[in-house]
Amino acid sequence: METEFRSGSAIHNCSPITHLYVHIPFCARICPYCAFYKERADPSQTQRFCEALLSELEQRSANSPIATETIFLGGGTPTALTTTQLGYLLGGFRDRLDLSALQEWTVEANPGSVSPRKAELLRSVGVNRISLGVQSWDDDLLRLLGREHNAAQAEASFQILREAGFTNLSVDLMFGLPGQTLAQWEATLEKTIALGPEHISTYCLTYEEDTEFFARQVRGEFREDPDSDARFLESAMRMLESAGFEHYEISNYAREGYASSHNRGYWAGEDYLGIGPSAFSTIGLERQQNVADYRAYSDRVLAGSSPVSSTEILTAEMKRGERIALSLRTVRGIPSVELDPWPEERREFEELGLLREVRGHCVLTPQGKLLADSVAAAFL
Repeated sequence: METEFRSGSAIHNCSPITHLYVHIPFCARICPYCAFYKERADPSQTQRFCEALLSELEQRSANSPIATETIFLGGGTPTALTTTQLGYLLGGFRDRLDLSALQEWTVEANPGSVSPRKAELLRSVGVNRISLGVQSWDDDLLRLLGREHNAAQAEASFQILREAGFTNLSVDLMFGLPGQTLAQWEATLEKTIALGPEHISTYCLTYEEDTEFFARQVRGEFREDPDSDARFLESAMRMLESAGFEHYEISNYAREGYASSHNRGYWAGEDYLGIGPSAFSTIGLERQQNVADYRAYSDRVLAGSSPVSSTEILTAEMKRGERIALSLRTVRGIPSVELDPWPEERREFEELGLLREVRGHCVLTPQGKLLADSVAAAFL
């Protein structure tokens, strides 16, 4: 049974929340590898959905003060909304949020949905960072991934964003794709470096349940190759670091001063508020997830009810385990004292050359980064 939003189902918090995530689930095309909640947009429902997002923001603000330092619109594809809808939504955020401390406002974009008018709108309302989902500069691999753009469109979208005045652009890339060669991957890295983005994210393909790619893996059409994936990661580290990017987190590289503040908040275990269908919020030891259905989400919020579908109370041990796992993925690592309960495991990883101490922090070595999940699992 639904509960009123201001009942015990809501997270109440006295300290201001500084990180805001907004989930826009709409996509022009459903990619066969993606496990995030997403749907094809119903034009008759998208304006109502935007109204529901602003309504949830108002309701959340009544329970927890929000002093926004970072905003991240992800999906899905936020730029799948029309320019008018984006203007309505982002203008609504400006009207409802205290943005005096805002450092970073990111919007994810797909090359197929970037236009000069849309880019100019995003700049005008205060968005200062775009994460562009290129994935590859190889047209055959883009077709395999079910992307709606080709390489030429991706490059044109990048230039549109530059011409609109964006000085903080991130490019998302994927490796470990079925049939992808090391030469193809290195050509994609070279092309990306030549474009000159401030930030690059490189993600290894994972076969997630309830996706077409997972079904094809089960049928034996695709298979994982950890050794090949390791070579792709090694190549990315070598090429991007040589080009002047800092490898500040396993999947992320940035020019000096352009590391993602929003993502750093996640990795540091800071509180964050998520609004929109399927969005997570973690405040203190309470974690909530909204209903993963944008129609049901809109119905609930606009009726004054909670969109929360599940709540989990974390233990201190769970939070510590998450903090260790996430911190180890970063260039700063984890304070060495936090690994004191596992002296034998730490010593073994140091002897294996996977872990080392730097200025009071335990950090992964380049070889350790290839086995980050296994190393982190030993400290849980």
